[in-house]
Amino acid sequence: MPRIEHRHEPEACTCGQCGRDLIKIGEDVSEQLDVEPAKFFVHRHIRPQYACRACETIKAAPIPPAVIDGGMAAVGLLTWVLIGKFLDHLPLYRLEQIAARDGVILSRSTLADWVGRLGVALQPLAERLAWHLRQRHSLHADETPVPQLDPGNGKTKKAYLWAYRSNDLQPGPKIIVFDYQAGRSGRYAQQFLQDWQGRLVVDDYGGYKTLFAATRAHPETQYILEPCIELACWAHARRKFFDLFQASHSPVAHEALNRIAELYAIEAEGRDMAVDERQRLRAEKSLPVLTILHDWLQQIRLNTAPNSATAKAIDYSLKRWIALMRYAESGDLPIGRVEMWRDGLRLGLTVAASFVWQCLISLTIAPFPHPARQTGRADFPHPAFFRTSSLRVQQVGARTWQAVEPQSFIQVLVRVLAIPRSALTTSAH
Repeated sequence: MPRIEHRHEPEACTCGQCGRDLIKIGEDVSEQLDVEPAKFFVHRHIRPQYACRACETIKAAPIPPAVIDGGMAAVGLLTWVLIGKFLDHLPLYRLEQIAARDGVILSRSTLADWVGRLGVALQPLAERLAWHLRQRHSLHADETPVPQLDPGNGKTKKAYLWAYRSNDLQPGPKIIVFDYQAGRSGRYAQQFLQDWQGRLVVDDYGGYKTLFAATRAHPETQYILEPCIELACWAHARRKFFDLFQASHSPVAHEALNRIAELYAIEAEGRDMAVDERQRLRAEKSLPVLTILHDWLQQIRLNTAPNSATAKAIDYSLKRWIALMRYAESGDLPIGRVEMWRDGLRLGLTVAASFVWQCLISLTIAPFPHPARQTGRADFPHPAFFRTSSLRVQQVGARTWQAVEPQSFIQVLVRVLAIPRSALTTSAH
């Protein structure tokens, strides 16, 4: 953080008693935190025009590229709007009031139009990010319901955020993509993954089952594809026993939690190991623990009443045991799904576009289905659903990786849009 020094010297550098010169023996330093509020100003672009009398031609510099052609908003103002709306969770009507205090009139309809245009402009970047995600050999997938405004009906309806995340145990920057869809049908996962073939970490939701079916077909061409390989999540298996223990203090659930904790302790031990070393560790420690756990669960299930809470918790694991075992046979597959809803930088645009890729790669996105309304509120609940954390976006294209703060991220991203379209197309390839 920059420091502005203010030196406070005494009125006289002589002793008030004897009159001799004073000698510096030290200094007392104190600091105060200050802030410089946003300041509005106008860029005047002056393009002198020159004529050749002999040839009767006129020459002038080209018009500088802009995010919104012919718009009055410069990059800094668009950045201010995005940061205020999506990082500070300020509705557009509040940004309108903030600007008005400085004598700048920005109508909500204009701000909403800017937000929508930026989202559409960022669509190629979002598609590029999704493309890079699908180059990975293993992914995490999950979905969660979110309320969406239903204009005209005076209420909300249920929509879904589908999240797809890269595997932290494999090389490459971390990528997470949120795909906003109107429902929970498994076809949305098929449409996003397209012809991707790899290992997918999921819960037991039936919408993913078609991805693992032998008759899996491409969602558009209907050509038969190789099925994905299912990786079950031990966090979900553990949750069944955790909920059972919370409800009844079941000794079976307590024992199961302790045995599953052994698996996670082994993972913690191998967290910083190379892939080959982690694979040997799992073969030596995890596989024996899994074998003993499987035999124990089968034995307990034989002595458990059908349709009981204990039987249901055990059946969840036994029915998916092959998928639960797969991680331990490798060194680069995760034991379960990572947290996708709290970790990382959360950004969102209220547009039909997903969000963001090109020269920034390690980031998260949150797409939305409609532009912001005249009210200035997004079709997505504001209250801090997206929160920043210690994750920092990695800026690519430099010789070294450089951390970018969330506030700087949007500014860098918006500045990318000011690059001429031809240059952006060239760099994308």
